[in-house]
Amino acid sequence: MSIVFEKRLVRARWAPILVPVISIFLALVFGALLLMAFGINPFEAYRVMLQGSLGGGYAISETLVKAIPLMLTGLGVSIAFRMLFWNIGAEGQLAMGGIAASYVALFLSDRLPAPLVLPLMAILAIIAGAVWGGIPAFLKAFIGVNEILTTLMMNYIAILWVEYLYLGPWRDPAGYGFPGSAPFPESAWLPRLTGRVHAGLIFAIVAAFLLWFILTRTRWGYEIRVIGENPRAARYTGIDIGKNILLVMLFSGGLAGLAGMAEVAGLTRRLYGLTVGYGYTAIIVAWLASLNPWGVLLVAFLMAALLVGGDQIQIALQTPAAVALVLQGAILFFVLGGSIFINYRIRVIRKADSSQPSLEGGGQ
Repeated sequence: MSIVFEKRLVRARWAPILVPVISIFLALVFGALLLMAFGINPFEAYRVMLQGSLGGGYAISETLVKAIPLMLTGLGVSIAFRMLFWNIGAEGQLAMGGIAASYVALFLSDRLPAPLVLPLMAILAIIAGAVWGGIPAFLKAFIGVNEILTTLMMNYIAILWVEYLYLGPWRDPAGYGFPGSAPFPESAWLPRLTGRVHAGLIFAIVAAFLLWFILTRTRWGYEIRVIGENPRAARYTGIDIGKNILLVMLFSGGLAGLAGMAEVAGLTRRLYGLTVGYGYTAIIVAWLASLNPWGVLLVAFLMAALLVGGDQIQIALQTPAAVALVLQGAILFFVLGGSIFINYRIRVIRKADSSQPSLEGGGQ
């Protein structure tokens, strides 16, 4: 007897909804067992996490603050993943956007009319992120270099560059030796909507709509989907795969760069510790959302709630905040594992069945 996975000819309607729900439930059960292994009451831990991330106006606003960069970077990597380009470099693209925006705020804002400062910060951040994403795209499209390696390695270049700038030449001379650039002038501040929630949330919503429109209402979106589903068929139909790789990565990197601008202009209002893992978490967000733009917004908010909740249990229950990261990994593991059952079903094959002679042609 053997067990094989057989591709479903018709996908069950309930599978895309029920499978992720069961997967998340199993991930929470796994997390509960992990908490119990450390002597922590899982029900109390989950209650504290829920209360700290969603239990009131302030908690929700802090969750939104963490969700904004996850939304923008998640949207960026999702369009790249749509066409099977594995952009692991959103962290570096976010960093480059933050650097470009900070340059405008620190060195050009006093030479520009105040209404032009924020638009120029956004434009240069998008260009910087797009260029940083375009380099591995060019290498992949025209030389065949593996994009996983190049995007990942370029992350480290950008991260170290950010650290060099705010610890070195851009460090605040009046900061008493503390790391970080000088504060931005008010003309370089993104307006805040409520609490610390800034206009980057509007950027994310507009970007999600734009991405949805491109993927579902344009020829370019159709080409992206075809390349992702069957690159060989796309090539036979005359779709220029190299050009699409480059364009998609310019778009993907640009969104990540905009996330960097939103962080420095809307939250810290200076160049500081910008690279804290949002670009890597965005990969989880994109997959959990099944690469759906509106799903990315929702999953990014839930992931942010998990991060904020992890901070809360660290304070309230004296547990490592890394527990939230373990839960993230568990959710990704179970959801990706569960996605197999959306497209495949388990079939048990008995050896006796395979050894029986065929009725057709038997007795000749």
